[in-house]
Amino acid sequence: MGIAERKKREKQQRRNEIISAAKKLFFSGSYEDVTMNQIADEAELNKATLYLYFKNKEALFAELVFMGVQILKEMFLECKTENITGGEQVMRMGSAYYRFAKDYPEYLRLITFYGTERFSKEKPYGDEIGSGYGVCRLILQDAIEGGINDGSVRGDLDPFLTSMYMMISFMGVLSMEDKWRRVIEGQDYSYEYFVAEFFNFIRPTISR
Repeated sequence: MGIAERKKREKQQRRNEIISAAKKLFFSGSYEDVTMNQIADEAELNKATLYLYFKNKEALFAELVFMGVQILKEMFLECKTENITGGEQVMRMGSAYYRFAKDYPEYLRLITFYGTERFSKEKPYGDEIGSGYGVCRLILQDAIEGGINDGSVRGDLDPFLTSMYMMISFMGVLSMEDKWRRVIEGQDYSYEYFVAEFFNFIRPTISR
C-alpha cells in the first residue's frame, strides 16, 4: 500500500470514528445537549481536528440523518418484487416503515427533528437528505402506479398525491408525540394495536 492510499484510509477511518462518537451522543441525548467538545472527547481527538472533517455540529447531525434515510430507502427497495401486486408492495412499504421505527427509533427521532423549525435553516446536506427521502416516496409512488395497472389499487387515485399522503401519514403515526400515545393508551388501546389498525384503515382506502 502506497503512502497516499494509507493516508486516505486513515482519514476515512478517523471520519468513521467521529461519526461513531457523534452517533453515540446524539442517540443518547438531545440535539441541544450535545456539543462539539463532547464529540471530540468521545472520538479522542482535539477539537481542531474535528473541524477538519465537519464544519459544525449541524453537519455531523445531518450526516446521521442521511444515514437513517439510506436505511429506510433500502428497506423500501426490498419491498419491490415482481411476484406480488403493486397494492401489496404498498402495504409492505408501510410495514417496512413501521419496522424502521421499531428497529431504528433513534434514526427516526433524528430525521423527525431535522425537519422541524427548531433545526437551523442552514440545513446541511439538505439536498442529499431530501433526495434520499424523495427516493423513498418515488419507490412508493411507483408501487401505487403498478397497483393501478394491475388492478390492485383504485384507478381514480393520483399516484403522486397518494404517495405524499401516505409518507406524511407514516411519519406522523410512527413519530407520534408521547402526549398522543398517552391519549390512545388512556382509552385502553396499545400503541402497537393503534398502528396495526392504521394499516387496516389504509388498505381499503387504496384498494380497488
